[in-house]
Amino acid sequence: MKLLSVNVATPRRVPFTDAPGQLTGIDKRPVEGPVALAAPGPRGVGASGLAGDTIGDLRHHGGDDQAVYAFAREDLDGWGGELGRELAGGAFGENLTTRGLDVNGALVGERWRIGPDVVLEVNSARIPCRTFAGWLDERGWVKRFAEKAEPGAYLRVIEPGEVRGGDEIRIEHRPDHEVTVGFLFRALTLSPELLPRILAAGDALHPEARRTALRRTGG
Repeated sequence: MKLLSVNVATPRRVPFTDAPGQLTGIDKRPVEGPVALAAPGPRGVGASGLAGDTIGDLRHHGGDDQAVYAFAREDLDGWGGELGRELAGGAFGENLTTRGLDVNGALVGERWRIGPDVVLEVNSARIPCRTFAGWLDERGWVKRFAEKAEPGAYLRVIEPGEVRGGDEIRIEHRPDHEVTVGFLFRALTLSPELLPRILAAGDALHPEARRTALRRTGG
């Protein structure tokens, strides 16, 4: 399992986002050399966990619980085949493009060591939004992305450090429950009847997902 590239934003002002100043950091591109990675702080104050990265809308993105976004090269290639175009690392706005790692099969609470220093913890799934749809410029993109249920993973920073393309990825901890990234995504989108079951992920679950599940169960 390998980190193929570390991707940071080229900030853009675009008409397809309602972020303040219509600024988005979804245009992420691979960078060479080490990139410092650390917990950025709470939502609304902290932004990306990667030094030099930009998040345009701090209301809905960034912060400790969405410090890093990872997407598998294999899934990018699958979408590239469907869309009829090559998708470079970072094309889906991901910070980390991986190879050989089942990102959507990762369990909430699973911990990855990247290189010698950094440890990240899986905690939530990417939910497609207007900005993502505008960036890809594909008809019905939000629905298509949701139906595939291969959303990529958001991660917290447990141990900070530096990462770079080529780093080895090792799974250091895998919890004992059923709540994978793909399962969580389905519960939060097309299959809300699954929501009570995501609570099995415990404290590792993103707080917003937990609140959604508790509303469903009346907790």
